[in-house]
Amino acid sequence: MLTRRSAFKAAAGIAATATLGVSQRALAADKILKIGLDQSFTGADAQAAVRIGNGVIMAFDEANADNAVPGYKFVVEKFDDATATAGQYDPAQGAINARKMVSDKQIIAAVGPSMSGVGKAMSPILSAGDLATITPASTNPDITDPKFAAQFRPKGKAVYFRTVTTDAYQGPNMANYMIEVLKVKSIYILDDSGAYGVGMADAFEAQAKKKGANVLGRDRLDPKAADYSAVLTKIKALNPDALYYGGVGQAGIKLAKQSYDIIPKVIKAGGDGMQSADLLQAGGFPAVEGWYATAASPHVTESTDPRVVAWSKAYHDRFKIYPDDYTVTAYDASLAIIAAAKKINSMGKPVTRSAIRDMLEKIEVPTLQGVVSFDSNGDIKDHTVSVFQIRKDDKFPLDDTSHQYKYLGVAPQS
Repeated sequence: MLTRRSAFKAAAGIAATATLGVSQRALAADKILKIGLDQSFTGADAQAAVRIGNGVIMAFDEANADNAVPGYKFVVEKFDDATATAGQYDPAQGAINARKMVSDKQIIAAVGPSMSGVGKAMSPILSAGDLATITPASTNPDITDPKFAAQFRPKGKAVYFRTVTTDAYQGPNMANYMIEVLKVKSIYILDDSGAYGVGMADAFEAQAKKKGANVLGRDRLDPKAADYSAVLTKIKALNPDALYYGGVGQAGIKLAKQSYDIIPKVIKAGGDGMQSADLLQAGGFPAVEGWYATAASPHVTESTDPRVVAWSKAYHDRFKIYPDDYTVTAYDASLAIIAAAKKINSMGKPVTRSAIRDMLEKIEVPTLQGVVSFDSNGDIKDHTVSVFQIRKDDKFPLDDTSHQYKYLGVAPQS
């Protein structure tokens, strides 16, 4: 990071703690409800993971302080699904984490992952263990699509819940925005070969063609490759109005830097994988200036709602960084788990992982982003996709997603 590196390290240290500020004496007096927190704390997306993790910790700290579920205390246990070898998320590590969570009978629910490739690896294991997770950022639609239930939830019941919408909306809605609002007529598409990136690019491409845009071509980037100049030079020769990238930061950071040098005047856009402090820091200005990105949720962090304002201030006061919209969706995912546990406890029933899973299908939870409820597949019922553009604001840290990404509005729905 820039001047905020130490703040992130401090926040990560907080995220690693398991007691959430609750004294050992208090914990000893109550039954423990463990919450797994799976994020990519290593590599290209680490800063985004810290922000999300802090939101989770904040929610469960508040629940413990308020005695939200009498007789129980929440303890968050952190799991890193990224590896140094991969340089980012690693599905194999996600599968290991899922097995560890399932084998720990005190873990009654989880928050995460953020990466859909990890989600695909974790979901069948979580299904076998009847352990529900709520992802604050994973958007590949296959994981919750009934057509793939035998693969991703072999026991039948939904275990993969979301506080964000899926790429079945995020990709097409951004295609609508680029064609209807930006008046783009020709597009070249790239993806990073990951489950999220490919799925996002597929959904975007299908809608762009449906809307009549000229898709000039598509290529797949190797996230570990250092040089994308060959494909960018090819794109330059085709002279498209826009470039759309489906993928996350490992390839996206290099793409932002190199595309600025080779095709500086082409409109550039991506999904929520291109909205992160990691991109702002490692990509840097002026290379990232002008990129469009989406978030698969309502834009909340600039709300004037007193509750949101107070929450944002409390978050910043504690962690010394600003929250982003996926911090909010992580906090709201935690609120859903807390509400489920509270409801089960109020009925005089034990708070178990199976009871939590069943309750998540039924509850409607007031949260910072509005009322959260899930359909029978685990998907959130709200399909809002928000659009942003990176515009440098020198009044704030240059890696501050809340201020360097300018909110432009809600993408037109298909």
